[in-house]
Amino acid sequence: MSDADGEAGAEGGEFVRALARGLAVIEAFGATHTPMTLSQVAKRADVTRATARRLLHTLCALGYVAFDGKLFSLRPKVLNLGLAYLSSLTLTGVAQPFMQELVGRVQESCSISVLDGTDIVYVVRVPMKRIMSIEISIGTRLPAARTSMGRVLLSALPDADLDAILAATPDIKADAVKAAVRQAGGQGWALVNQELEEGLRSIAVPIRGRGGMIIAAMNVSTHASRVTEAQLEGQFLSALQQTAEGISRALLFG
Repeated sequence: MSDADGEAGAEGGEFVRALARGLAVIEAFGATHTPMTLSQVAKRADVTRATARRLLHTLCALGYVAFDGKLFSLRPKVLNLGLAYLSSLTLTGVAQPFMQELVGRVQESCSISVLDGTDIVYVVRVPMKRIMSIEISIGTRLPAARTSMGRVLLSALPDADLDAILAATPDIKADAVKAAVRQAGGQGWALVNQELEEGLRSIAVPIRGRGGMIIAAMNVSTHASRVTEAQLEGQFLSALQQTAEGISRALLFG
């Protein structure tokens, strides 16, 4: 085994073997293999003891590894390597796998939207293959005041801004909608029953960013012939909240 840490390997002239070995040393620390001796690290990383020693002491100097005189262990700073990946993900990239799992559980469509003026705009969607009269895709805009996601998003607004949006939205009872929005803010979710379209029911919860700020809303939508209001609240809400909390936690690393 060569100790020419900086040489290019058989993988090609641009392959940095020293970097690969350093990452192998970090990966050697698993849930059941920390802390470890120098020999244990060298064996698990498949490098010589001399190479392992240099890499470990470099990682110690950089703050990624701790050494107590006998054993090496990872330090919290190593989490930054994973956070760099998470921070590069968009809302779509973070949310999609969570939503796919939720759709698999509830067998209904799931969407995420953001507020834009008086409308919500769909930014992520995982649909079920069902026939519905309302066509929804990424970029679809709907009146915020008449949708469950919209009411969750509106709940974060001060009264003056909310009143302005309600005044600009036709065909609603502003006082009733405002009460529903404030209720959504208080309980942390909103349910809309056939207000946007006959037969369409949906329930929505917030997705939060840093400081607990509402940055988006996520819903599950269904047809009234399949799911009752009681089922939405009693069976779907908990799964929806868990999914939104998972997405919110993932986004905090961004």
